[in-house]
Amino acid sequence: MDTIQVHILQTPDEHSIEELSDVLVDCVEGGASVSFMLPIARATAIAFWRDVAASVGRGERILLIAQDAAMHIVGTVQIILAQAENQPHRADIAKMLVHRRARRNGVGAALLAAAEKAARDAGKTLLVLDTASGEAERLYAKLGWQRCGVIPGYALLPGGGLCDTTFYYRALASQ
Repeated sequence: MDTIQVHILQTPDEHSIEELSDVLVDCVEGGASVSFMLPIARATAIAFWRDVAASVGRGERILLIAQDAAMHIVGTVQIILAQAENQPHRADIAKMLVHRRARRNGVGAALLAAAEKAARDAGKTLLVLDTASGEAERLYAKLGWQRCGVIPGYALLPGGGLCDTTFYYRALASQ
């Protein structure tokens, strides 16, 4: 990828929802354990992103996207701001998705750096995430995330079968 631009998507429109659905479907079809099973219907992906857009509108989460030089969405990540009353300092990183054609080009690292900045700007000092991907685990470790541990058989892979899930956290320094 020559040029990747990462930014917050304040108001996801139907075009963005279509492109985000492309990324989600590609990731699930590629085996990503991100809450969806195969076969994933396009309508399921679109409904998911419409729900995310509504949540963004309510201020419950921040949605970031990565776009290629042609301005197509090739990756995304969410910051879940809405937490329990006793955890106002914390946010969850969720649905870090990179289209298979855009992987290994720094998209994931760029999304994560932008998510950390956006979370810090939102007043968060602690981030938490989980993954069932060895490739993602290597990225998180490389970027300084702290591994907490693994829960065996935590979720299903898209094609069925249990998979382990690894949890990470990152304390954000104020800047």
